[in-house]
Amino acid sequence: MNELLWGVAYGPVASRRLGLSLGVNLLPPDRKVCTFNCTYCQFGWTRLEAGGKLPSASQWPTRESVAHEVTVALERCLASGGRPDRLTIAGHGEPTLHPDFPAVVRGLRAVRDRLAPDLPIAILSNSSTADRPAIRKALAEIDERHMKLDAGDDDLLHRLNGASMRLPKVLAGLKGLTDIHVQSMFVADRTGRLDNTHAVAVTAWLNAIVALKPRAVHLLTIHRPPAFPFLRAVPLDRLEAVARRVREAGIPAQAFG
Repeated sequence: MNELLWGVAYGPVASRRLGLSLGVNLLPPDRKVCTFNCTYCQFGWTRLEAGGKLPSASQWPTRESVAHEVTVALERCLASGGRPDRLTIAGHGEPTLHPDFPAVVRGLRAVRDRLAPDLPIAILSNSSTADRPAIRKALAEIDERHMKLDAGDDDLLHRLNGASMRLPKVLAGLKGLTDIHVQSMFVADRTGRLDNTHAVAVTAWLNAIVALKPRAVHLLTIHRPPAFPFLRAVPLDRLEAVARRVREAGIPAQAFG
């Protein structure tokens, strides 16, 4: 598994989908915090505090420190001629869990507008908080919303993503957003217990995708060591076959092997 990210700003890193991306990590520096417990997560398993409580507000980076660290990193990139293609809110967990997330987004927009007005701000989110009005409003202020959906039924959402919530809640939140990119991870294990590539799983997932009408779908597979060590990457030709079904439904789709 990858080590946790100890700073707010990291990279720029070369992304398969987003080009040269200057990352923004809003999570506490010493732990992964997430509403999901995805089997394929490169940062390992989610371990919340007793009772499933989130870390206290004092343990998260402040909105001022986020704005400052991103300012320093972006100024350094621009001065060196290595202008990033995107400023991407991601990190080692679910960024929308930050207790001051709307204010953090406003601060990042102010930094971007001052230093690089045409630089898109993107976010990678697991979609679990999109039903919350304040989060949904903040997400609408971000240029690109890359929202996770790996499963089309409750059982697979629980087994693959470790989600305690039900799929209808996730879909309801996503339907409240406009102009989203859906990012979907496809994996299988050697026992067949965890596999969202078989026909039944793909059909259920595709039905959910069609109902959401996203701007585009990005199909991914693992390329870093996952939390569950028996997962394996899906061959690119299989991803392409699923992407073809999405395109046949009238939605742009691209597979990344």
